[in-house]
Amino acid sequence: MFVSFFYNLRDRGIPVTPTSFLRLQRALRMGAIRSLNNFYVVARAVLVKSERYFDIYDQVFAYHFEGVELPDFEDIELSEMAKLLLDEWLKNPEGVAAALGVNEEDLKKLTPEELEQYFLDRIKDQTEAHHGGNKWIGTGGTSPVGHSGVHPGGMRVGGVSQNKSATKVALDRRYRDYSQEGPLTQSQMGEALKKLRRMVPAGPLDMVNVDKTIYQTMKNAGEIEIVFDRRLSDRLKIVLLIDNGGWSMDPYIPLVQTLFDYTRNQFKDLKTYFFHNTIYDRVWADAARYRNSELITDFIKRDPETRIVIVGDASMAPYELMNEGGSIYFGERSRKSSIENLQFLSQTFRHCVWLNPASRYEWSGTWTIDQIRKVFPMFELTLDGLDGAVSHLMSRN
Repeated sequence: MFVSFFYNLRDRGIPVTPTSFLRLQRALRMGAIRSLNNFYVVARAVLVKSERYFDIYDQVFAYHFEGVELPDFEDIELSEMAKLLLDEWLKNPEGVAAALGVNEEDLKKLTPEELEQYFLDRIKDQTEAHHGGNKWIGTGGTSPVGHSGVHPGGMRVGGVSQNKSATKVALDRRYRDYSQEGPLTQSQMGEALKKLRRMVPAGPLDMVNVDKTIYQTMKNAGEIEIVFDRRLSDRLKIVLLIDNGGWSMDPYIPLVQTLFDYTRNQFKDLKTYFFHNTIYDRVWADAARYRNSELITDFIKRDPETRIVIVGDASMAPYELMNEGGSIYFGERSRKSSIENLQFLSQTFRHCVWLNPASRYEWSGTWTIDQIRKVFPMFELTLDGLDGAVSHLMSRN
């Protein structure tokens, strides 16, 4: 039974290791687990290393120990989309009705349960995937009909456990907000970016090192010798460059704003600049791009270990990227093509990434994205994408 539980967790995407499974078996043999409730808590603590997987763990646990059907991810996604539509209808019935192309008055006659079923049926009626756009059901667009886009709305489904049964706790699915499903939240960004640290000793020797103090005292035959260390300080330098001001980035404003708010509050040595579409000779410290500009060539004065994070959809006319003076703004005429400036950044700083809020499905159809990906490693602005970006930024290469 436990072996199938182990493999089901792995099949569902939880990186459970054989070593952790053997550790759980040892706990069972030692008698440390005496009830199903104990097993639920201990198995999760031993096997699951990140809260992002807690929701999947609960589903697999309920399947094995309560006989609850383990739904397909597609069914889960469709049900969540229907619930999001219901919540959006309560906020904006006129907009949802217009997006669906149906009569608002007809929808008002339905109960919430009937509305949810109607939305679910409508989603299932669609026979092909649709990414982006503003009318039909899909992902990543501005339509209220869909998910992973930017239209405001969304409701958490589930309740508060009224008892202490492990299977009931699992069925409550309390950790859905930590999972990889749905829009990226600030808590998820915190989970992904917490590895973005470079802690080094700094400042005066004002921290007592207890272990070294005990060792030195024992070495001195009991004569106390207090050993001091410097405090660990995060010495990481980050430059965040954000594309703003264009209609193509409008759908991603809430997502990028979440990233901006988190990084601004989290990192001490953070410089933020703005550009439009791509980077020319200079970038701006103000979002309006009117004052406090800085030449890209001046970036060479910065620490070469600075982490460069560029956020943008990388979508523009080819001449904007490849031609001198390619900027569409009057008065902004660069001496070099934008692609040369991007190459300069890539060659100056060995830790650079480009975060793209657009769905990966859309990348292959945009020529400028393909060109920029030849210069920078590009990651989708999702939880998995942030994980990959952080791993690249903190690599030793």
